[in-house]
Amino acid sequence: MGPATALSRPHARRLREVYRSAGWPWQDVVELELLALGLLERLHADGRDSVRLTEAGIQAVAQAAVRNQRARSAHETLVERVAREQGRAGRIAWRGLALRALLPPAAEGADPSWCMACPDVFSIRNTSVAAYVDPVVHEIKVSRADLLGDLRKPAKRQAYLDLGGQCWYVLGRDARGRAIGDADDVPAECGVLVLQEDGQLSVQRNAQRRERLALPHHVWMALARATPCAGLDEDAQQLLRGD
Repeated sequence: MGPATALSRPHARRLREVYRSAGWPWQDVVELELLALGLLERLHADGRDSVRLTEAGIQAVAQAAVRNQRARSAHETLVERVAREQGRAGRIAWRGLALRALLPPAAEGADPSWCMACPDVFSIRNTSVAAYVDPVVHEIKVSRADLLGDLRKPAKRQAYLDLGGQCWYVLGRDARGRAIGDADDVPAECGVLVLQEDGQLSVQRNAQRRERLALPHHVWMALARATPCAGLDEDAQQLLRGD
């Protein structure tokens, strides 16, 4: 059905909110558009107005949920792949970290500010020398809308650059198998890896390397509390255990 496939995030979110609520009307543009599409209908009972999902609205919410689940699955699959490839390259990788990052001053004379950054994959070189850890951030995107929304947040990108000697964007493919972007979409200071149709990851642009002599103490503490992704020796360890 046409309207359901064109459903935007605000429209899908509103339908979910109406489904979970008593149907109080918002009386805004989003509600008008959903009414016009036949996904909502007006009701008048017991002296009050309300709205509820039509059968088409229920189907639209269900289809949006399936698409979201597929997108999350595709994202998690690509995150896992990138983390494992970092392991194959002799690095230690983590997923889902929350790390404190320092942002540059917003204006001349202002103080730097701190924020929490959550890179999809954060990795360091497997070394005993603190100055050689070479931290790298990989941010994974499997939706063009998500990519463009992320690129409109320069502070988030600055946080990644503060954490890592390099920052890479890994661009997957959408549900129809189309590339969601290329190096022209991503700022020049970031590297770009693109998932090809044959399933291979290819470098479209190398990331600029920033000098970082060592990781800050608070980053080391976060890494110490977290569990890294499985490394190269996982299968070998299973053989040693006789599994």
